[in-house]
Amino acid sequence: MVAAELISDIIPPVKLTDTVEKVNLLLEEFRVSELPVVDGDLFLGLIAEDDLIEITDEERTVNTLSILKAQTFVRENQHVYDVVRMFSAQQLSILPVLDQKSNYLGLINIHALNRYFASLTAANEPGAIIVLEMNNRDNSLAQMAQIVESDKAQILSSYTRSFADSTRLEVTLKINKKDISAIQASFIRYDYTIKAVFNQAQVDDDSMNRYELLMNFINL
Repeated sequence: MVAAELISDIIPPVKLTDTVEKVNLLLEEFRVSELPVVDGDLFLGLIAEDDLIEITDEERTVNTLSILKAQTFVRENQHVYDVVRMFSAQQLSILPVLDQKSNYLGLINIHALNRYFASLTAANEPGAIIVLEMNNRDNSLAQMAQIVESDKAQILSSYTRSFADSTRLEVTLKINKKDISAIQASFIRYDYTIKAVFNQAQVDDDSMNRYELLMNFINL
């Protein structure tokens, strides 16, 4: 996924001849904190809501202002991770997308980015979430997938989180079924540490007790 695939044309850019009043109305209408300013196809910069607070003359036009953030944009072929990094670093609600000649192509709305990541992580798909903790040298997605698939299930998405000054990793798996009691048991059998499980089907406590008794017997 690259930036160009996330472009939305719902929110219009600001023109140099637009007044401060019109910019404020657009900011309010689309519930964003910034808007791109263009001259034809040329991107000139971002104008932010906070920059307009102290301007009392709302009939002033944008070309009379010197508050544009000119370097805040991504190129059309940049990866979505670059888009996320820019959104986070600049605390933006929208992000302009330019081609290689710095022509304005459109913008990415933070809500579109949120929808993309919801899709990427299979957040809207039914199923359980299991969080594992392990040493970084034991991070084998192939083995984890094999354990999940042994119960006729699949991993819909996965991501890892590392910790400063630690060799431990946290791996979160979204699995396409809710009853993952057998999968949990398999992970325990392969010496994985289960930190948490979410959205799982209710499991018969007595069944789990019998399983734990069996595992204790095997370990004798």
